[in-house]
Amino acid sequence: MKIYNTLTRKIEEFIPHNKDRVNMYTCGPTVYHYAHIGNLRSYIMEDVLEKTLMYNGYNVNRVMNITDVGHLSSDSDTGDDKMVSSAKKQNKTVLDIAKFYTEAFFSDLKKLNVKKPETIEPATNLIPEYINLIEKLLSKDFAYISGGNVYFDTSKLDDYYVLTNHKEDEMVVGVRDGVENDYNKRNQADFVLWFTKSKFDDQELKWNSPWGLGYPGWHIECSCISMKHCGEYLDIHCGGVDNIFPHHTNEIAQSEAYLGHKWCNYWVHCEHLNDKNGKMSKSKGDFLTVSLLEEKGYNPLSYRLLCLQSHYRKQLVFTYENLDNAEQAYKKLKQKTLSLKAGSNINTELFESYNEKFKACINDDMNTSSAITVLYDVLKDDVLNDGTKKALIESFDKVLSLDLLTEEQNDVSDDLAKYVEEQIKLRIEAKKSKDFETADKIRNDLLEKGVELKDTREGTLWNKIK
Repeated sequence: MKIYNTLTRKIEEFIPHNKDRVNMYTCGPTVYHYAHIGNLRSYIMEDVLEKTLMYNGYNVNRVMNITDVGHLSSDSDTGDDKMVSSAKKQNKTVLDIAKFYTEAFFSDLKKLNVKKPETIEPATNLIPEYINLIEKLLSKDFAYISGGNVYFDTSKLDDYYVLTNHKEDEMVVGVRDGVENDYNKRNQADFVLWFTKSKFDDQELKWNSPWGLGYPGWHIECSCISMKHCGEYLDIHCGGVDNIFPHHTNEIAQSEAYLGHKWCNYWVHCEHLNDKNGKMSKSKGDFLTVSLLEEKGYNPLSYRLLCLQSHYRKQLVFTYENLDNAEQAYKKLKQKTLSLKAGSNINTELFESYNEKFKACINDDMNTSSAITVLYDVLKDDVLNDGTKKALIESFDKVLSLDLLTEEQNDVSDDLAKYVEEQIKLRIEAKKSKDFETADKIRNDLLEKGVELKDTREGTLWNKIK
């Protein structure tokens, strides 16, 4: 199995620290609003990675944080605290906001068939661990106190920019345009470990610490949560490309300064989902959520298919036309898979041959687009009987997670599906023979039975009219 490692900037063979358990950490959401589909692309990628590991026989320990302690716009203490702003707008407490949007987030993941991590840890649970880590960094002279806050001293590291391969003067002060310098810092790249002095005097969540009443900076939670549940050695750390700097860069700095050795071997990042205006975000344009797509009549798994049809390291452009195409492809794919008959004996040799092709695709840096091509090849192969096809699809769907063999509540019966597919074949033959009267009669007869046909470039699709 090979994956692209942001740390080394090349595709590498995956070798876990401990073959009995793969420790995988994925940055969770800041729960102040609904997740938009751009955020969710990263979680689909991480889900595919976890399931690919499992497909290869690994036991995966996946951990995710929930950021519920507030989230500044930068290390410069500028912008708005997202949690506080959301609470004020909705006249609720920060913890009420966190609970509501955490539940909404996992509801979205379920709709997209993203497996829930084994361990989910809210950031507010580990305040003593943050304080302990900071105290050790201070004792090792990797941190300093200035202006009432505790900062990490990046000048003490040999290669702070190891994850980005940049030089200090090429990097911005924070993570937003137009942020101001924090003059309490010794160095431009230094970042806050603990705030006691902040412009957010009305911060709802504060805790006592050796440095005064305050709250943690927004990088330290991931280091401590990962160490608590994965130990000192992390195999894989995931996130979106916008996490690379400064968040993941700072995680490496503080974790390895604390531990005294290399912390994580593989860093895997998902590219942006863009709309016509550029990177999709909560702050601009049409705020696209899973619920909004559902309201417009789309199956969330059509969006999952759209993501799988592209490589995770390539930027993906979202348009409704692209989603329409994915929706049509998904419906047609599912109709084909559900029309397969049960009971045929499985051809073991052919099963293994196709399964190895699929495995080779997903093991090649999660090439899901090629994996889906293998799926189509299986469906088109006349040598394969239906039993072997169903077994292969069931196997592939352990990674793709498109519910290809799952009857939905509103799906039609097997008898009707078989009848419709037979009628579609007869209609195609009639059209080839230029017998348009028969073709039209078949369409109208099906319509009377509540079945609507739609001719597309990919073939004839049908659906049951409610």
